Amino acid sequence: MKKLHIIGILIIAVAIGVIFISLNNTSTYADFTEALANPDSEFHIVGKLDKSQAQVYDPKVNTDEFLFSLIDNKGISKPVVLHKSKPQDFEKSEQIVLIGKMKDGAFHANDILMKCPSKYADGAPQVN
Repeated sequence: MKKLHIIGILIIAVAIGVIFISLNNTSTYADFTEALANPDSEFHIVGKLDKSQAQVYDPKVNTDEFLFSLIDNKGISKPVVLHKSKPQDFEKSEQIVLIGKMKDGAFHANDILMKCPSKYADGAPQVN
């Protein structure tokens, strides 16, 4: 075999390996019930902020811990421990997506995505 063929085979083998590794690290969208049933798996939980529960963020104690409650799409509210600082305009978010795992009855999130209200309504910018 020529060196070029061997190099091509190696590149294909590495690409296949990378694909398999990335497939194992993917997480799925779920609700708190499914996350409770599979505590070793990582999930994306979609929901809204539970405004009836307190939010705790004290940067003097721990800058990378924000506690709040989230109501998932099935109406179940659970405590959340976000292992990041409190996001700016958190209370204004319409929808929240948390990425993490369930542990000890609380969802421990490593990342958060927020859908904030659009500043455009009917094509015209809103003035604050």
